[in-house]
Amino acid sequence: MALQVTGANFSLLKNSRRTRKGIRAVASEESVIIQTGGEDKVKLGGSDLKVTKLGIGAWSWGDTSYWNNFEWDDRKLKAAKTAFDASVDSGITFFDTAEVYGSKLSFGAVNSETLLGRFIKERKQKDPGVEVAVATKFAALPWRLGRGSVISALKDSLGRLNLSSVELYQLHWPGLWGNEDYINGLADAVEQGLVKAVGVSNYSEKRLRAAYKQLKSRGIPLASNQVNYSLIYRIPEENGVKATCDELGITLIAYSPIAQGALTGKYTPANPPTGPRGRIYTPEFLTELQPLVNRIKDIGQSYNKTPTQVVLNWLVSQENVVPIPGAKNAEQAKEFAGAIGWKLTDDEITELRSLASKTKPVMGFPVEKL
Repeated sequence: MALQVTGANFSLLKNSRRTRKGIRAVASEESVIIQTGGEDKVKLGGSDLKVTKLGIGAWSWGDTSYWNNFEWDDRKLKAAKTAFDASVDSGITFFDTAEVYGSKLSFGAVNSETLLGRFIKERKQKDPGVEVAVATKFAALPWRLGRGSVISALKDSLGRLNLSSVELYQLHWPGLWGNEDYINGLADAVEQGLVKAVGVSNYSEKRLRAAYKQLKSRGIPLASNQVNYSLIYRIPEENGVKATCDELGITLIAYSPIAQGALTGKYTPANPPTGPRGRIYTPEFLTELQPLVNRIKDIGQSYNKTPTQVVLNWLVSQENVVPIPGAKNAEQAKEFAGAIGWKLTDDEITELRSLASKTKPVMGFPVEKL
């Protein structure tokens, strides 16, 4: 997903050194495979769709209401294009966008779908054989009524993407009403060959079970539920969403998996993020977060990995989770690729969860509680 809000915005035990060296060697070899285009994919839920174990979120592409310091220019456009190309070069070919990202509805500059479609077209001109899996989303706006609204919105998205179909189509959030029609619209999209798989986003356990049951009655699996999930936002573990996904065979797609940069070590109490994120990840919050960030850095050094790669690997290690960090440039995309092909130990996973539990979670997207 993601939309984040604030009050002013709607918007342990270590293995021996020998074992660690062995793990690093394996990780290094597998990273080479990933970066040379080797496939390392997982199925999304009970669908036939396979995607890379880690995807790229395109929320920031074209956005000026939450990202990019309220501005968009050619330099940022070129950086986004290099992020796309570097991701594909590194073997990450799953991209998540939405009709509202960068749109006029969200006071953006350029629709993210339009940019992603342009990047795909330009890439295919150079490399006709490249395969990219696209996920986009339907905005459950109050004035959208009936199952036909889902098909209509999807066709508009396909037009912006310049594609005849997408791999995954998701309901961005639960509607205030009409959700059964929306679910039927998803099923219609599958039957019409416009999408390969369908999912939801920001769905509670109750809504998730209802959507799963309704789609099953149409003979269509619910492939995914995209929710806010990171080491410091583990609400899906507490509200039954993660357990329900595991029980029903629904893949959890994790947005904001590095807590919008707060877990990367880039920000400190003296250097908080700018813009709306600064109202969430305040100097006080970052001060409280430092012991966890320091431990993440220590663990990363033992694997020759960055803090970003550690926290993304922590999510992948939960199993049935596909993180989709947002890449704004090539450097970030390349770094994300190094988060897979290796694995933290069980003790490290437990230790990080324990340390993270001492930090008060930030506010999430309110509709996930509907």
